[in-house]
Amino acid sequence: MQLTRDTTAANIIRAWEPGRIRVADRWIAGHVIVTPNRIFENWRVETPATLHIEHLSDAIAEAPEIVLLGTGAELEWPDVDLIGALAARGIGLEIMSTPAACRTFSVLVQEQRRVAAALFNVAAGATSAR
Repeated sequence: MQLTRDTTAANIIRAWEPGRIRVADRWIAGHVIVTPNRIFENWRVETPATLHIEHLSDAIAEAPEIVLLGTGAELEWPDVDLIGALAARGIGLEIMSTPAACRTFSVLVQEQRRVAAALFNVAAGATSAR
């Protein structure tokens, strides 16, 4: 599914499919963290429920005002302590499906917001996270 037109030099997520996203003309498979300036591939996480603040260190290092947590095709809640840990650092957390997080990320980047997207992205037919 095409998400948006690329009108900036920053990373824009242009499309999403189960298991991969497209940033500009490049397809990236698996779990990933994307910021306007960097892409962290091969994000080593199990499930949204087991996510801890340490798993988001690459995103936090980019000084976002908000982290969009894409939990996969369906909404899945992380541990409630994660919200508090990010809030203590002055960072908001929005939890949504990965397709919604991709769309929201691109809009916020085009608004020149400091945002990071932490995306769980399991391929279609897969039964567990990578």
